[in-house]
Formats: sequence, structure tokens, C-alpha cells
Amino acid sequence: MDRLECARQLIRQFKGDRYLHGFGVLAQAGPITAGLGRRAVLVRDHFPGAEVHTAAIRDGLDASGVEVLGIVDGAAPNAPREDLARITAALATMDSDVIVSFGGGSTIDAVKAADVLRTLGGAIDDYFGTGLVSKALAASGKKLTPHIAIQTASSSGAHLTKYSNITDLANGQKKLIVDEAIVPPRAIFDYGVTAGSPRSLTIDGALDGIAHSLEVLFGAAGKSHYATMEEVARTGIGLILDYLPRVLDSPRDQEGREALGLGTDLGAYSIMLGGTNGAHLTSFSLIDILSHGRACGMLNPYYTVFFAPAVQAPLKLAAEVANQAGYAVEAVEGRALGEAVARALIAFERKVGVPAKLGEVPGFTDAHIARALAAAKDPQLKMKLENMPVPLTAEVVDDYMGPVLWAAKTGDLGGIRNVPC
Repeated sequence: MDRLECARQLIRQFKGDRYLHGFGVLAQAGPITAGLGRRAVLVRDHFPGAEVHTAAIRDGLDASGVEVLGIVDGAAPNAPREDLARITAALATMDSDVIVSFGGGSTIDAVKAADVLRTLGGAIDDYFGTGLVSKALAASGKKLTPHIAIQTASSSGAHLTKYSNITDLANGQKKLIVDEAIVPPRAIFDYGVTAGSPRSLTIDGALDGIAHSLEVLFGAAGKSHYATMEEVARTGIGLILDYLPRVLDSPRDQEGREALGLGTDLGAYSIMLGGTNGAHLTSFSLIDILSHGRACGMLNPYYTVFFAPAVQAPLKLAAEVANQAGYAVEAVEGRALGEAVARALIAFERKVGVPAKLGEVPGFTDAHIARALAAAKDPQLKMKLENMPVPLTAEVVDDYMGPVLWAAKTGDLGGIRNVPC
């Protein structure tokens, strides 16, 4: 079985008939929405070609007997608090029984959080962390509004997951809700919508997909679902390594666009099996200079070296996939294997035009490292610290995460310290 068919089967295993994906599926938004409600709010992004797709969604809703009570602009990148407040206020003015989002991860994340606030009240800070929405729903007896998430970018997998990332632009820090209650009950992704995606968005989304699968794979070593995680990571990472350069050369390559969509969807499957860790945690402090996916992609080689002694089985799989994609990884073990895989990841980033170290990023300063180390000690983000294959406490963040970030600045893998066994 080739990787594309394997990916399709894995997505069916993940979501069954709750997720419609492929080419030309946008027309099904109306019937799917009608199955959950009859009074809808549409929250949508604006991008080249979006008006045609939005009109198709509107036509489908009308034909299915769904009344559109209003159309709300989506969120800016990283789902700023200001956009969350605006979308929440708009939802509060309409008596909708279903919400349709049409956008990238930021808009879908903002809609997830906005409905939490509309339904439960309070401040967004009340829900950052794990399981707090479900706890509040149980205490109140309330239910969230059904949400049909229509994805437009091969990237975060927000349409399929329990995560909502919200950013405070004033202090440059992102935080997240992690809760099964906010998983959209139905999702749609027409991969054809991505054909006009800008080159930068295509790269950033693909790197985010790799980061999801790789980080969860590292954290899954020795756990009961490791075999499934291996298959998901092998397939998802392999598709992105193989097809991203091809899509960058031929942006309207239909097979390539499906491959990237499936690869990043498998990244979403990954983060429903386990949690991300080091690179994602640090990326939350770099939102003023880097997109989320690009930050994760740049940081993962350095965390790979840090985790290496504890993740030998995942590293061997990563080395196998990298070798198949043409990025030579020598047959070594221990920290040396981590460094070899890191160099392969860096070579891939160089090939697709991404800087390999933070010191090459315009606007980067040592203050970003200080911010990231401070954020790692924040109790609201401790799930990322605890998800690391080498778990850290706030007390030793500076001793071990500090050298990882300084290495990411300079590109010197030798400065990374491993935790003694």
C-alpha cells in the first residue's frame, strides 16, 4: 500500500464518517450543517479566492434549509485575544443553534474559544489548561453549540482536535485550552481550497504537521499506543518530506496538495494520541517574529538532540523516514543519532527555504530566550513541560532548556546538555 492510501485509511480510523475530506467536498457543507442545526452563524477568513468558496458554502446552506443569521470575520494569525473578544460578542448577539467556521487554524481556534465564553461566561484565562471547559460544563449543565469546522490550510489540524490556542499580543505570549469538549463534532477539508495558498503558508503548515507527529512520537516511547503512533508518524512525516518540495515547485499539483493535507491531518491525529512538548512550548514565545509552524520546525532539531538518550526507538523511525526521503542519516546510536536526525531536519528546512537557527531570524533577540524560559515556568503551560520525553520541572528549566535555546540561536548542537540518566 502506498503512503497516500495508508494515510486515507488512518484518517478513516481516526475520524470515521465525522470528517469529510478530499476534492470537491465543500458542496456538502449545507447537508452536514443541517444535520446539527437550522440557524447558523458563519465565521470566515478572507484570502485570495475565498469569496468563491464562501459563496459555495452559503448556497449549500440555503439549499439545505439552514438560515444564516450573520457572517463574522475570522481571526488574525495566532488568534489574538482582541479577535476572540470580537467574535464572542458577535456570537452573543445571534440566537444560533450551529456555528460554521471557514478558515485556518486561528479562526477555528477562536471560534472554539468564543463559544466557550458565550456559553459559560467568565474570562478566557479561566479555561487555559487541561479539562477546565468540561469541568465547567458539567457543573453548569450547559452544552456548547455544535460547530462545523471547515479547514482552509494544511497546517494545525484545528478542525480535528481538542486544542484552542489564543494569543496575548501585548506580551507576545500564546496559551491554550486543551479539552475534548471543544473538538468540532463535524469537520470538512476540501484540499482544493489550498491550491492558491501562499508559499509561506504552505511551508509553515507543513512544518507544523511534522512537529505534531514528531513531538508526539518522542513522547509516546514506551506507551501502550506507541505502535499506532509509529504508523501515524511514519506516514505523515514521510508524506510531508516527500511532497512539500514538489508542491513548492508546482503549487497546483493536486496529488501534492492532497498529500500535504493528509500529512497535516495525521499530525492532528498525533496530537489527539499524545501531547506536543518542547518546540511547541517555546514557539508560544516567538509569535512576534515567527509563524507557529516555522518556529516549531526550527526548534525541533535542537530538542531532538536534548531528548536523544530517551527516545532511541522514535529516532530510529525518524532516521528511516529521513533516509527514504533522501536525507542521509548514518547508523549511529545515543546522542549521536539525535544529532544525525537533527542535521537531516535542518537540511530539509534549508531545502524549503527556512532558516536553521534563530540568530538568522529578523527581529530575534536574547529577550526571546528569556521570555521562553519564563513561559516554561508558567503553571498554565506546564502540560508541555510534563509532556517532554525528558520531563522538566520549573526549577531546572534554565539549566537544561536554556542551553537548547542558546543552541537554537547559534546552530551549535554541541552546547546542548542532556539530563543525566
